[in-house]
Amino acid sequence: MIFSLFKNRRSNRRIVDRQYELLTQTARQPIFYEALDVPDTVMGRFEMLSLVLILYLRRTAKSERSGQEIAQEIIDAFFQDVDHSIRELGVGDQTVPKRMKKLAGMFYGRLETYGKALDLKDEDALAAGFRRNIHPGGKGEAVENAPVMVGLARWAATTETFLLDMTEEAVITGSLTLPLPQQQVQP
Repeated sequence: MIFSLFKNRRSNRRIVDRQYELLTQTARQPIFYEALDVPDTVMGRFEMLSLVLILYLRRTAKSERSGQEIAQEIIDAFFQDVDHSIRELGVGDQTVPKRMKKLAGMFYGRLETYGKALDLKDEDALAAGFRRNIHPGGKGEAVENAPVMVGLARWAATTETFLLDMTEEAVITGSLTLPLPQQQVQP
């Protein structure tokens, strides 16, 4: 009996690894960086992976318990990945927890902001959120010169609808896929 628990954990690990890989592959697609104004930087990639995970989490929130458990493991894998990436960038061990806390706050803030816009089906509010977060206008940069992010907002809204139509089987087997922007029909 106890051995079946270990078997289930290994099976879940494979599911989580497969699903996380599918999600990260989506977030790394060049079209987001080349055509949809996401900067191809460390923070741009963080923003894109965060968006993909937010869309995934919104879908799995409507899943059975097993789908929600897998989603939690994927979020854990995401933060482990972020921690590893910060360390690879040369951030010292003393500073990593502070950076992780900041990045986690950023992620959950985006989850709330983007979630509200998606709930209202307000692509303009979603685009404004992307513009603020993806192009924050640092030193000397004017936010008003940032891209409008309408294409990314349209992709996110369409993808959320697409994900809601995905089967529960796809969620619990780690086979949930997201469409790429060029696969969508433009109005």
